[in-house]
Amino acid sequence: MNLPLRPIIRRIFTGPATASTKYGNLLVLQGRQEQVAQEVHFVNLNYADIVELNAQLKQLVKAGHLREARKVFDEMPQRDVFSWRNMIFGYVNAFNATKALGLFSQMVVQPGLEMDPFVLSLALKACWLGMDVYYGESLHGYSIKSGLVNSVFVGSTLLVMYSKTGKVERACKVFDQMPTRNVVSWTAIITGLVHAGYYTDGLFYFSEMWRLKVGCDAYAFAIVLKACADSGALVHGRAIHTQTMKIGLCESSFVANSLATMYNKCGKLDYGLRLFTKMRIQDVVSWTTVITTYVQMGQEKHAVEAFTRMQESGVSPNEYTFAAIISGCANWANIEWGEQLHAHVLCLGLVDYLSVANSIVTMYSKCGRLSSASMVFHGMTRKDTVSWSTIIAGYSQGGYGEEAFKYLSWMRRDGPKPNEFALASVLSVCGSIAMLDQGKQLHAHVLSVGLEHTSMIRSSLINMYSKCGSIIESSKIFGVIEYDDIVSWTAMINGYAEHGFSQEAINLFEELSLVGLKPDSVTFIGVLAACSHAGLVDLGFHYFNLMFAKYQINPSKEHYGCMIDLLCRAGRLSDAERMIRSMPFQGDDVVWSTLLRASKIHGNFDFGRQAALEILKLDPNCAVTHITLANIYASEGKWREAAELRKIMKSKGMIKEPGWSW
Repeated sequence: MNLPLRPIIRRIFTGPATASTKYGNLLVLQGRQEQVAQEVHFVNLNYADIVELNAQLKQLVKAGHLREARKVFDEMPQRDVFSWRNMIFGYVNAFNATKALGLFSQMVVQPGLEMDPFVLSLALKACWLGMDVYYGESLHGYSIKSGLVNSVFVGSTLLVMYSKTGKVERACKVFDQMPTRNVVSWTAIITGLVHAGYYTDGLFYFSEMWRLKVGCDAYAFAIVLKACADSGALVHGRAIHTQTMKIGLCESSFVANSLATMYNKCGKLDYGLRLFTKMRIQDVVSWTTVITTYVQMGQEKHAVEAFTRMQESGVSPNEYTFAAIISGCANWANIEWGEQLHAHVLCLGLVDYLSVANSIVTMYSKCGRLSSASMVFHGMTRKDTVSWSTIIAGYSQGGYGEEAFKYLSWMRRDGPKPNEFALASVLSVCGSIAMLDQGKQLHAHVLSVGLEHTSMIRSSLINMYSKCGSIIESSKIFGVIEYDDIVSWTAMINGYAEHGFSQEAINLFEELSLVGLKPDSVTFIGVLAACSHAGLVDLGFHYFNLMFAKYQINPSKEHYGCMIDLLCRAGRLSDAERMIRSMPFQGDDVVWSTLLRASKIHGNFDFGRQAALEILKLDPNCAVTHITLANIYASEGKWREAAELRKIMKSKGMIKEPGWSW
């Protein structure tokens, strides 16, 4: 129930709590009578003025002129609940939680005012805007004492306050104790659970909402579709899609975009694109979703075409659109398009958005323009963990270990706490250029900050020690991992394979199914390499065929490369050539070079000559191939052909680069 202020008549005739003199009582009574008379006179004469001032105050707040509104509020001779409500609403709407709660505190102690559920809800909203849990808990207690907690409006805002401040369990408790709930309450609790990562619980509450026949709106469907997207619950997502079709909400732009995102994140990218083509209104969110989908599919060219069509249709891209398309240019390594987009966001003033700036740094890094990436990074007004991790990863992947360490040291000194992405990048470069001492120092730092249990760090440590020749250290780290980390298992299998411990790699691969893990495409590269080093042709073909038959993994160029290397090592050169010509990819110089080396080892000059000719078609200026082919001709007694090749090399100025001993 509400808390009405004491009636005037009660204030007149209620005596003091302590005994006093006769004249004292008379003076108090006379003073109160005069006060009441003044209040009644003011109400009778100025009620119309209060209404007019409230209307003026509301217009100023609505226009965002809070300074002028506060001046009107302070100069009002008398304020009612609507005056306080309008002013507090203005501060909350401007995200000024401090002033909103300060004004609310003044309102509570004002005599003659009845607390309004809407004003209390505004105060609760200010609490989660300012992350003031203590004040929010105090208001929760006040709402229980006053009975306002039974208001569906107050209850809904209360559970949002707890959800926004990280107290999801208390939000659920508030929701369960609400006597009445509406679609706002249900949507609020589902939103809190989903944003906190409790996707299963969010889906459960939605199913209860549906069972109780609470009318779901577009926002309720959108948030539960987000739960399906983030948890990969495709079956539930399809069922919800069916319900939106039945009630006609699937045509809503809000729901349609959520459906497209859900299908994209669940791997059904073609479904998401199909939904986009059927949308009546293709807004900036829709276009951004389809561009992001193309980037995720690796179809960057289509993403650029969609971006062009978006602008032609009159829809202006926002910062998220630019972040997606610039990321596509990074994956495509299209520096020309990337530079044009960089200039475009500079003109539009969007370069200060973190997502855009981080994408630009990534684009320049992946295109090998580290100086440009560094320039953009240093020009950023704000830098988050992603910014630092991106520039560190750029230098690490480029093989610039010293620069990567400098940025990591700078991040530790002036930036946010380094996360697993930044540390894993530097560990990677330590392994690539055999910086074992620096890698050990990073290992010690990882232990000191407690990141050694993360999957990314574990696999990076295994990989670093393995590439630095310390396979025993890799085994020690692998020995303490849990059984839910396929990345670390893959790193250990690859480490064993690279060090020639083929049987250990194969045994580890066989253990995967026993611990409930499924190998991915990278895992198969490791076990195929182990079979290649051990000369196990039949077992290699068994694993190669198992990829698609059991795990629905389409073999990539790398897998075919492992199989061709396996056949070449076993001397089955005709089978290797047949696989090169029959694989669903165009044979590159790597696989033909593998066949060329094997032909030289096994003394089969026919295959060697054919492989060399294929390489020269792809790279006519390859000096090593010219020399190898000339040697093959010489071995066959074809001196004229050998001399002709050397003459061609001399005319082109081709010189074989000297070898390195390290």
